[in-house]
Amino acid sequence: MRPIGIAAAMFGLALAWTSPVLFAQAVVLAFAVGIAFLAFRHTTLFCVGWLLTAGCSLEMTANDMIGPEAFQPVIAIVKAAQIGLAILCALRWGVDGDPWNPAWAFMIMAVAGIVHGLYPGLTLGESLRSLIGSIAPFAFCFARPPAGWADTIIRATRWCALVAVAGGVILAALGIRPLFTDSGGMRLTGLGHPAFLATVCMASVYASLIQFYRTGRRTELPLLVVNLTILLLTGARAPMAFATLVTGLTLTCVSAPIVPTRWRLYLLLGAGGLATILAIFLLAGDLGDIRLFNLLSTDATNLSGRDILWEAFRAVTRDSPWVGWGIGAGNVVIPPESPVAKLLHTWAAHNEYLRIEVEGGQLGRLLLIAMFAGWVWMRSRTLPTAERRIIRLVFLAFAGHAFTDNLLISTPACVLMTFAAAVFASGQVPLPDTDRQA
Repeated sequence: MRPIGIAAAMFGLALAWTSPVLFAQAVVLAFAVGIAFLAFRHTTLFCVGWLLTAGCSLEMTANDMIGPEAFQPVIAIVKAAQIGLAILCALRWGVDGDPWNPAWAFMIMAVAGIVHGLYPGLTLGESLRSLIGSIAPFAFCFARPPAGWADTIIRATRWCALVAVAGGVILAALGIRPLFTDSGGMRLTGLGHPAFLATVCMASVYASLIQFYRTGRRTELPLLVVNLTILLLTGARAPMAFATLVTGLTLTCVSAPIVPTRWRLYLLLGAGGLATILAIFLLAGDLGDIRLFNLLSTDATNLSGRDILWEAFRAVTRDSPWVGWGIGAGNVVIPPESPVAKLLHTWAAHNEYLRIEVEGGQLGRLLLIAMFAGWVWMRSRTLPTAERRIIRLVFLAFAGHAFTDNLLISTPACVLMTFAAAVFASGQVPLPDTDRQA
């Protein structure tokens, strides 16, 4: 091997001397090949690293520290890395051509939109990029990873929100970026945005529940409480409501031999006592600085401007009610420089049913809902009873949450759907697990 190494070094020096540009390209290529080789050898470890990174919503950090021009490229890198890792998983462990995978619905809507005609101002290239971004969260569902990968991903998901907050604490301590933002009250941001952190935190809560019901260990409960506390501090009402609902229904209605009934009763009593204490402080006016309690005590029906956004999207659906305007149309309905976008600091629909109606029409939305329902139902059939009930509760809550937030195209969606892919993969017929390094 030594002569080969010496020859390679001499060739590199000669190339650097004669063609510095070509040498730089060769170095980048060699580096990329090396990373790909390591990812193939240690796929699970790389998937965990990607998952924790995606949960940090670094596009928001880049937007604040570099500028808006960094926002979309960071999202593209995160989703491209997910697709690349999913391809590696498929190469190592096999392909899963699940006909219920919701990604197929996006592909069908994309074709229908192109045939019908795209929304004015939406180019074919932009529509195809949006299609890739829409199917990326479901990328791991096209592979058949082993139980070891699934278990590791579920355990890692529990820590996603805490890692994002820890990163935010470091940047705040260095004076680079604040940990809290004032938006109708103080909201915890972590490394991203409060709403994004809340969605990631929901996945962490669900993963904590799954792990608790798998192991029966009381040591899982502190992390569940921490994740719920982080979710509370984000000030996101819908995520907090749905995560609390799923947790409460799980502890009340889902039993398992490994989780004694008295433990679940103690948890429910403790949660009820905490809720009572918070209600007393809320009535006393001592929690007004926290955004969630501020809204509950002053204007609980406030939609944070969503009604203004929704009217613009509804107007577009009237012109093409059945097949919509193509994937990506939801991104151009409200121009970023419009008064509405400047007022609300967003141009997204904050209602996935309405966004999908714009992009795929009534038919596309019905198709996507049907495929989601079939996907969750079919993939959860082989899970243990407790896990099957929990994951179905999770997606019922997801269906309700989709009325008020963007849940299918953001980077937190990648975290949630990867967690779901791991839960479903753990119920598959066991395959040999050759990835022992993670």
